[in-house]
Amino acid sequence: MMRTLRNLSLWMLLAGALLAWQSAMARELPDFTELVGEAAPGVVNISTTRVVETRNPFQEFGGEEIPEIFRHFFGDRLPTPPGQTPGKPQERQSLGSGFIISDDGYIMTNAHVVDGADEILVRLNDRRELPAELVGSDERTDVAVLKVDTDDLPTLRLGDSDNLEVGEWVAAIGSPFGFDHSVTAGIVSAIDRTLPRDAYVPFIQTDVAINPGNSGGPLFNLDGEVVGINSQIFTRSGGFMGLSFAIPINVAMDVADQLRNDGEVRRGWLGVMIQPVSRDLAESFGMDEPRGALIADLDPEGPAATGGLEAGDVILEVDGARVHDSSTLPRLIGRTAPGSDVELELMRDGERRSLEVTLGDWPDSGKAAAGESRDSEQARLGISVTELDAEQRERQGIEGGVRIVAVDPAGAAAKAGLRPGDILVSIDHQAVSSASELVTLASELPTDRAVPVRLYREGRSLFVALRLTGD
Repeated sequence: MMRTLRNLSLWMLLAGALLAWQSAMARELPDFTELVGEAAPGVVNISTTRVVETRNPFQEFGGEEIPEIFRHFFGDRLPTPPGQTPGKPQERQSLGSGFIISDDGYIMTNAHVVDGADEILVRLNDRRELPAELVGSDERTDVAVLKVDTDDLPTLRLGDSDNLEVGEWVAAIGSPFGFDHSVTAGIVSAIDRTLPRDAYVPFIQTDVAINPGNSGGPLFNLDGEVVGINSQIFTRSGGFMGLSFAIPINVAMDVADQLRNDGEVRRGWLGVMIQPVSRDLAESFGMDEPRGALIADLDPEGPAATGGLEAGDVILEVDGARVHDSSTLPRLIGRTAPGSDVELELMRDGERRSLEVTLGDWPDSGKAAAGESRDSEQARLGISVTELDAEQRERQGIEGGVRIVAVDPAGAAAKAGLRPGDILVSIDHQAVSSASELVTLASELPTDRAVPVRLYREGRSLFVALRLTGD
């Protein structure tokens, strides 16, 4: 009997200790109720409508290219899928999130949320629905600014994303799958993440649950300040898998201010092709550690070449800011205004030296303004090129061609696999001998059909398929 009482007392002590621990842990966990109450009115739902022409998916084969297995059943006329009328316009809708950055109606969201939209509708927290105008968007950072015609709107407080630390609590408010003002929370998993085709954004990685519809919504710190814009998720299933990425608010606001004030985004341009510095390369260059950006090639007419930079230089700092790796350099240069003088600290022939270079204007600057494209047909391809001189052509053993010096990560060329440094010698079976000739040929390319592009890359000839969309 006494032993039973002793065991019971022990279990009661253990249970009491467990409850005390749980209570202490609960007190240490963040409470988001006040944050949500204050911030929710400034978060909006964004729906877009886009009118597209319905196509028969079998038309991809086109005429004589119909595979024999289909020709056996259908002959030369393939059936139309049920419920579709080829050539008849249909509306496609999409959903996203956004937040109010000024009480006179300016709203921030992702560029991909409103890409190609014919109509944009913003639903406020008080259930008002207002048509919105696209002020401008920037594909490189995935930032867009909208404007609704109303005043006295609730705004959100903006924080400083440079002060974020790994492990810090953050929360998101958005419309996943159309469920308005859903709140999720987690921690900052990493900062300064570089994602493929997003060289200009040092992403904030979090484990906050983000799903389709959350895009464009705000990411908050515990002070209720916006520190990021939820933009992407890593997934193999189409849903949240523990990895989500947000655009730092400092980066986004710089873009938004340019869109509001100038209608376009301009970035500094150095005119170099860079590569990472491996440990072996660092040792060969006389460096203590593998860091910086190694210049592999230069645009002969670019700011770097005219400013005295050479292939083989390793850029270590830009205006005192450390270049941790090759992905850091485009961000530092891109956020600097064209025409600015920058002080570069570099390693050359085993010695450190300083060099001042005046930045140029990124070749596709101006493309961001409200979906307007440049007059140059090079922008249609998503590339910028420079012509080869006689010595360069002789060295490559070719008669013509142009060198690609920049590739728009969101353009058709990037999707086809073209890279800076490639020499483009023909497109759609037509030889290219100058930049002006490329402009002419690009203007005549068909849309929604792949065309062959012949390249020279690292001394080898190869073909890639380039497809221009009709958007």
